[in-house]
Amino acid sequence: MTQEELDALMAGDLDDMDDAAPTEAALEESADFEEQTESEALEEEKDKAATQLMHEYRPSSTMSWPPPPPTDDHKMVHQLDDVTKDSEIKATQVFDKLETVNNFMMSAEENAKEVIKLIESNITLFETLVTKFPKIDQFQKALDDNKGMKDRVEDLLMNAQMAEDEIMMTMDIMQYQDIHRQKIERVINVMRALSKYMSALFEGSKDDSKRVSSAVHIHGDETTEDVVSSEDIEALIASLGKK
Repeated sequence: MTQEELDALMAGDLDDMDDAAPTEAALEESADFEEQTESEALEEEKDKAATQLMHEYRPSSTMSWPPPPPTDDHKMVHQLDDVTKDSEIKATQVFDKLETVNNFMMSAEENAKEVIKLIESNITLFETLVTKFPKIDQFQKALDDNKGMKDRVEDLLMNAQMAEDEIMMTMDIMQYQDIHRQKIERVINVMRALSKYMSALFEGSKDDSKRVSSAVHIHGDETTEDVVSSEDIEALIASLGKK
């Protein structure tokens, strides 16, 4: 191969290298993508850490601050929704049980009335036998026993009727559960309206991810003097330089 051919070949390879070299715009786009990916990963780590802290939170009856995290166990509307749902289900079950008990008492009342009729028939029979055979003590004893049995069955009948009345009054009292449910639903609607209003009131003109992070320590603070590290300062300066 001659020197001229060798020079031409090397010149062609250099041209190919120039064509394959990344442009400045491509490098900037790649850097922006890497920065965005790193930012998303950092936000994801923060969310995971916050979620872990929420699950590790242990409430204490002696501490009023900090407030509990917004988990399902502490979300007010979430809890009130559970109350209205569960109370309605339990109230329906209670009504069903009361109706079942009332049906049992009505059946007992009907049976007691039938027994009283039979006892009255026995009393009529033994009264006739006592009149015709006054010297037979067994007839008089049977007559007395039936009269005493009638009194006891009538007491049972009266108690069954009183139990039915109590059941009906209990059902009337249980109607207040529906009123309580309506009041709770009113509170829920007001809270939701206030939540939407406050969200709209504090809504910003730009996304939170584009905001400068808050300073951990400001001149005059007494409890955070040793909190800020040199890395935090450098990160804050770097974030300000991106604006």
